[in-house]
Amino acid sequence: MIDFEALGWSSDTVGELDHRRLKAPSVKLRGVHAGAAGDIVYTVDLRLRRPNADACLSSTELHSIEHFLLEGYGRLLPRHFVGIGVMGCQTGFYLTLLGEGRRAVIEDALETILKGVLAADAVPYARVDQCGHWRHHDLARAQAVAREVLAQRSAWRDVA
Repeated sequence: MIDFEALGWSSDTVGELDHRRLKAPSVKLRGVHAGAAGDIVYTVDLRLRRPNADACLSSTELHSIEHFLLEGYGRLLPRHFVGIGVMGCQTGFYLTLLGEGRRAVIEDALETILKGVLAADAVPYARVDQCGHWRHHDLARAQAVAREVLAQRSAWRDVA
């Protein structure tokens, strides 16, 4: 049994929630799965825009932020980072980690990554040899999203 509170998560917000209640930006534990060998996989909802509020991210914002999250979590949590997936609704990302479910670690890494977006002069992995749609990036818009999300850092735990 996972002690969600010890990891920094409010147990009443773990799992699927009514999307009409979700707030953004927020960081929420979506799922926890134990493997046969005892490994624990954590899925985290990195919600940057509020669902159904006509404020979804553009495809270039999503694509560019995805590249920053891929590079950043891979660099900051290399033993734990499994992957990052774009939400089809264009309001955020699903982060998958192996053996790391502490909210503070995940949020601190996100903050570091977003600050890196603001200081960047290029989107990572955005060359023709690294990206299947390499011209479909917008650093300035990614920086605007990062600035917006960082400005609300104190509210990331207020998920619903």
